[in-house]
This record gives sequence, C-alpha cells and structure tokens, in this order.
Amino acid sequence: MAPNRATLIALTALAPVSWGTTYAVTTEFLPADRPLFAGLMRALPAGLLLLALARVLPRGAWWGKAAVLGALNIGAFFPLLFLAAYRLPGGMAAAIGSVGPLCVVGLSALLLGQRPTARTLLAGTVATFGVSLVVLKGVGALDPLGVLAALTSIASMSTGTVLTKRWGRPDGVGPLALTGWQLTAGGLLIAPLALVVEGAPPALDAPAIGGYLYLALVNTAVAYWLWFRGVGHLTATQVTFLGPLSPLTAAVVGWAALGETLTPLQLTGIAVAFGATVAGQLAPEPRRKAPGGKEPEWKASRRSDAMDCRPSAAAPCK
Repeated sequence: MAPNRATLIALTALAPVSWGTTYAVTTEFLPADRPLFAGLMRALPAGLLLLALARVLPRGAWWGKAAVLGALNIGAFFPLLFLAAYRLPGGMAAAIGSVGPLCVVGLSALLLGQRPTARTLLAGTVATFGVSLVVLKGVGALDPLGVLAALTSIASMSTGTVLTKRWGRPDGVGPLALTGWQLTAGGLLIAPLALVVEGAPPALDAPAIGGYLYLALVNTAVAYWLWFRGVGHLTATQVTFLGPLSPLTAAVVGWAALGETLTPLQLTGIAVAFGATVAGQLAPEPRRKAPGGKEPEWKASRRSDAMDCRPSAAAPCK
C-alpha cells in the first residue's frame, strides 16, 4: 500500500536534499578536476548494487526505454551538471537549474496532456526568483559553454522525469529495478567518455573513498530510488517542484559546515523558494487526457501497480 501523500512528498524531498550536499562532498573530499570520474563513481556502482538487489532485467521494448531514461536522467545530466559547475561562477548553475519546474510544466503539457495552471506557473517563477536570491552574487561575463551546459542539463533531467512518468513501469517491476536500470545505463554511457577525456582513474586516499561511497550509496542509490518512487505516484510537476530544495540545502550546508555566511537577502530567498516549493505541492492535480481519449500509458501502469503489485524483498510495493 502506498504511503499517504504528505509522507510520500517528504520522502521524495529527501532526494534533492541529499543532492544539495554534493558540492560540499566534492570540494572537500574528492580529487580536483575529475567531474566525469565523479559522475561515473556516482552512477555505475549504485546501479549495479540496485540491479543485484532487484534481480530484474528489462524485457522487450524496455531495453530501449531504460537506455533512453538512463541517458537523460544520468548519462547526460551528470557530465553536463559538472561541466556547468566548473565553468560558471558561484551559484549560477544552480540558479539556471531552478527553472526546472517551469521546464517540466511545459513538457508535461506536450507529453502528458497536463495543462498548466496559473498557480503552477506563478509558483515556478517565484521558486526560481527565490533560488536566485540565495545563490547569485555579482558576476562579470558568463561563459557561454557553461550556460549552455547548465540549460542542457536541466532540459535533459526534465525530459527524463516526464518520460519516466509517461512510460511508467513494466508490470511486476518496482522502482528499485527501474532506478537500477537507469543508473547502470547512465554509468556505462559515462565510462568511455571519462576514460577518453580524463584518462586513468586518480589515486584515492581514505577521504576520497569515503566521499565516493557516500555519493554512490546515499546521494545516488537511495536518493534516486526515492526520486523515481515519487515520480510513480506524484505528478511530474509536483516532483520537480522539490528540485529547488537542492540549491537551498547546498547554501545551508555551506553555512553550517564550510563557514560560509548567509546574508539577510539570502535568508529571504530561502524563505521565498521554500514557500514556492510548498505551494507547488498544494496545487490541485491537473486533468490528464491522452489524444483521442485513450488512457495514457503511465496512468495505466500506475493503476496496474496498485492492483497487481506483490510485495517482496526485491521489489516492494510503492
């Protein structure tokens, strides 16, 4: 039986909160200038672990779907995200990423038939404004490649989130297996790129090993399982409205653990962005209708899960 809506939202929110610790872990514990290797170490070990736990492989068309979702949500998103972080000043990448809710609203209208409401559009705009107050500082000329990478990364993740909602899951397959498929596919996509661009893996000391273990297990395996579990029950817009919690968490971690300061303007931005995030969860669920009146695949999959799910240690019911 699925948890109640408030509990489900709270559990799903743990994913972007965890992702908000990535910057601190990367800068404090990991080797410098190895973004592709960091992305590989986040994705592939976590994916193989979840595959071993779920013991379910894709079948038929789901080999292709898993590859597409893995490329969008992991394989393209991770490298582009790190590239933007390295080339843009301060929190500019986070500020650009905060437009994710608005991007998902548009894609949901195109792919899921969910017409956006004025309340949703307003909440998305306010969330972006609040995050900008938190992370933006005075900057000079921006790196065009960094801006393009940031925009492409959020477009990739937003498209993957909406397609995950549209396609649902195969009968009898839980979110653990679906997450494992995507992380493994994304990790396999990053691996040759990391080898070609960055060369052999760097030497790792104890802090780096601990950092990679945290990123792979907590920040990726658990966090992405919670995220895609939430996608299975909440609307794509509701899920993506939790995204601003990531840069907000990064700001709080920087203040609490790295000795950074929070100005009154930043504190105001945190309050504004958090309020918009809450408003995004309170928005009424949009009406959904596929072209021609046919029930969307993702909706049929959700109903099938509720009727046919058989709990087990490998694939628990949502």
